[in-house]
Amino acid sequence: MASWKKLTVSLSVFGCLLGVSGCATDRSKDEWTPNVVTPSDETDTRRRARIKLELASGYLEAGKPEIALDEVKQVLALEPDFADAHNLRGLIFLQLNDLRTAEDSLRRSVSLNGRDPNTWHNLGWVYCQQQKWAESNSAFQRALAQPNYAGQPRTHLLMGLCQARAGQMADAVRSLTRSVEMDPANPLAAYNLSLLLYRSHNNQQAQFYIRRLNNSESANSESLWLGIRIEHRLGNADAVKQLADQLKRRFPQAQELGKYERGLFDE
Repeated sequence: MASWKKLTVSLSVFGCLLGVSGCATDRSKDEWTPNVVTPSDETDTRRRARIKLELASGYLEAGKPEIALDEVKQVLALEPDFADAHNLRGLIFLQLNDLRTAEDSLRRSVSLNGRDPNTWHNLGWVYCQQQKWAESNSAFQRALAQPNYAGQPRTHLLMGLCQARAGQMADAVRSLTRSVEMDPANPLAAYNLSLLLYRSHNNQQAQFYIRRLNNSESANSESLWLGIRIEHRLGNADAVKQLADQLKRRFPQAQELGKYERGLFDE
């Protein structure tokens, strides 16, 4: 089983939660108009730029941001106003932890194509990393406002996590609930929603979401431990024992098992 991390703890998220690789080039259906450039319309320069951009995206996904950046530089030398290249440049600098340059690149991208929800999504995350809460929420909302945007569940997820970091707990719960409703199989959304509900003492609701997660193939040591804590708070000794047995059997080296054995339910 692939592992997954608590985004409320580890907030450096790439892959499809941000607009890397295929996620970066998704396009809403409303953009499919006669004015959209298709491969048969491409100039030789644009074709070479697009191929280099795909190569750069692959390097970023492979954890080689410096090489990716070099490729993007070549793309922008060919096509200075290529919005997708500025978007990818922003993600590269995000991975390099240069948030100011990342923001500048993403702002340039949306100035060139303000209808791309993926870039607004990425800009929202960069604002969040800088604790620019109002700007972050506004950018996420701009992404969600684009018609037929397929990435809405991940935008609601990251928006909810940012709202939680900003102390906007009611908004965070609403955003994460929406993410779970749209994509019930996403363990990141389910876990973080359960955690927020648990921390705000909405125990029955927290139990609902964490039980559903722990009954799926996506359960891991973190979700089982959260389930144990929720069931313990609710006084369900049998459920605690059942989850603890799973934790011991499946994740005998997990730090969460040590917490259980020491009775650290209210850490």
